[in-house]
Amino acid sequence: MKKVINIITSKTLFGFVFFITAVFSFNAYAQTMEITPSYGYQFGSKLNYGNNYIKMEGSDQFGITLGVDLDDVVAELSYFHQGSELRIKDNLWTNGREERLADLSVDWIMLGAMRYFDTGKVKPFAGGALGMAIFSPKNQNFDIEQISSIDSRTRFAFSFKAGVNIMFTDYVGLNLQGNLMFPVNWGGYYVGTGGGGVTVSSTTVIGGFSGGLVFVLN
Repeated sequence: MKKVINIITSKTLFGFVFFITAVFSFNAYAQTMEITPSYGYQFGSKLNYGNNYIKMEGSDQFGITLGVDLDDVVAELSYFHQGSELRIKDNLWTNGREERLADLSVDWIMLGAMRYFDTGKVKPFAGGALGMAIFSPKNQNFDIEQISSIDSRTRFAFSFKAGVNIMFTDYVGLNLQGNLMFPVNWGGYYVGTGGGGVTVSSTTVIGGFSGGLVFVLN
């Protein structure tokens, strides 16, 4: 029997509340802040089981990062969103063809730090962060009758990034960067009928790149 997908929206709401609260907290105590809205592309990822796989398609992503200058490093709080798609290829359930399984919303909420390697107009940087990734499937393809259900998953995640800020003035610049996102045990989806199936999950790397503007507030 087909089951309705259970989307855990409360975790996403908690993430937004946490982000907004932290923004106001940092703003109250910081002397120098950086706000960086960005837009880019996030590559997909594939989870293999035998000769079959479930994969997340690459998609565009947008986000915003708040940075607080702590002299040697910049403490950062970031939020990124991507709207992707889950696809599956299974020799039994899709006759070896790749089929759309569901739409997939991914929200990343990360807290970390980065360091500049130059303080001039061209400022290369590198950094890392820890946080969580919220995977929320929806609009499941029920034409694949053997798929019982796909639930939301919240996973611990860590990331690394490197790039450059090119400052036009002391207050506005161009941000260009690449990132590597590591959701721990991404997946966890049960694929199969009520009588049997397979649970697919793994720690994987999802790369991407983005560009945006950086605004410096003193």
